[in-house]
Amino acid sequence: MNYLNIIPKGPATGILPVEGLTPVQVIGNEKIRKTLEDECLQQIINTRRAPGISAVVLNPDAHIGFGAPIGCVMVSPDHIYPAPVGVDVKCSMSLLQFDLPTDALAEKPLRRALINAIEARTATGRQSTKQLKKAPKFSDADAELAILEGASEEVCERLGIPQEWRGRCEDFQHTAQDGTFGEGSALQERLEFLKSEKLFRSQEAYSTRLRQLGTYGGGNHFGECEDVVLADETPETRHLADVFGLKPGCAAFLSHCGSRGFGNLLATNQFRLLRDHFERWHIPFPSGERDLVYAPIGTPEAENYLNDMALAGNFATVNHLLLNRIVLEAFQEVLPGVEGKLVYYISHNFVRREPVTENKSENGSGNECEIGSEIGNRGPNGDGNRMVYVHRKGATCAFPAGHAMLKNTPFYETGHPILLPGNPTSGSSVMVALPDAEKTFYSINHGAGRILGRRAAKKALDQKTVNGEFDSADILTNCRQYPLDEAPAAYKDFNDVLHSVQDAGLAREVARLHARFVIKDASSPADD
Repeated sequence: MNYLNIIPKGPATGILPVEGLTPVQVIGNEKIRKTLEDECLQQIINTRRAPGISAVVLNPDAHIGFGAPIGCVMVSPDHIYPAPVGVDVKCSMSLLQFDLPTDALAEKPLRRALINAIEARTATGRQSTKQLKKAPKFSDADAELAILEGASEEVCERLGIPQEWRGRCEDFQHTAQDGTFGEGSALQERLEFLKSEKLFRSQEAYSTRLRQLGTYGGGNHFGECEDVVLADETPETRHLADVFGLKPGCAAFLSHCGSRGFGNLLATNQFRLLRDHFERWHIPFPSGERDLVYAPIGTPEAENYLNDMALAGNFATVNHLLLNRIVLEAFQEVLPGVEGKLVYYISHNFVRREPVTENKSENGSGNECEIGSEIGNRGPNGDGNRMVYVHRKGATCAFPAGHAMLKNTPFYETGHPILLPGNPTSGSSVMVALPDAEKTFYSINHGAGRILGRRAAKKALDQKTVNGEFDSADILTNCRQYPLDEAPAAYKDFNDVLHSVQDAGLAREVARLHARFVIKDASSPADD
């Protein structure tokens, strides 16, 4: 199995045949298709063949993952799979826009002062905030309420998060499967059960994980100060920038992080529980892959997974909002009077129940979603849409203007901001979905995607060269040595990835973000 098995259908689209089933949809031009490893393609074939899966999409940033590739979308009307969520539940992106002209950051000492001010308030990787006098103060009760309620009004008030930021979240709150949240809810019942089972080992260990609220992870997680540059000067682009709250020529701050050790523990435990369940009941692993465990909707296993995912999702949401509060305070300490507003917060490792339609795709067989088991289960508009479970692993939502999921949000008439991290030297992107995103179940890639594994990058790349790239681009970092496994050369060409998305008609670029400085952990492995 290799990229030659992909049958091109357009300049940046193709299909990967699967015997007896509708094919895998592949997004990527020829250059991108050549980056897809044989093992990655075999993983996507395995996921397509897995029980209850009705459609699969492989994005241009795809690369090898655990069970399912990173950079894929899996759709099911009635099954839940942990693999296309992974161990960093609701790993996400957020963008904070300042009213500060980027020219004001020209001097390196000022940028270094901002880096120091941020590091005085938050930690990266496995570092602790215990010694950070300026880290936000909150109790275990505050943190636990965040897990149970997400970014509720009370949680935001307790943690000093601006209330208006709640409306700039893809989802500011996740509930239990019965719709409850907060104290006395099924989420609290599940959390108390996990405590009683000693999942967190001790109260001290539990408290340590709660204390990771407002911190960055390791690996590919980062905080990055950006210069906002519009993709073009057309009236449409300027209108989109206004609706999104982007300020061209001003500084912004892009963050990439997730549910930290709390979410990792819940997800890892779920993999263990489901593997044990499969072995106890002699259920065959799909394609012999132990990481492709699943749970049919309506079973206790599915309900427990979804409740655990909601707990971790709430942690991730509040973590991001608190990080943005921290960053804003750091900027205001160094540059008094600076104001900042949240542009958007969006996830890329999650399962959501969403409406899909049965429109025709390029190969004429519908949008590849066999949704007969959901007959009569209409979408939020009461129209012909069917509700299915869309699993996104290293993939992000891409709802265009008029989509039902955007009703009662600021983005119903435009589509929402899509935040795509590239790399510091090539930049990152803010995009907006186009109507054709329907054919990928309103999903696109979550970034550039790795082209070198971590070990391979450390062997192949030269530290002096990597450091020199940052110096040439006038990008500061908080690292003594920028981690080689996170160097720009370890990732696919970001422009090729973006061209694939645009040529496939899924989304278009609104603005490019150019890094001015980077907050990165140089000592710990990836969280996702």
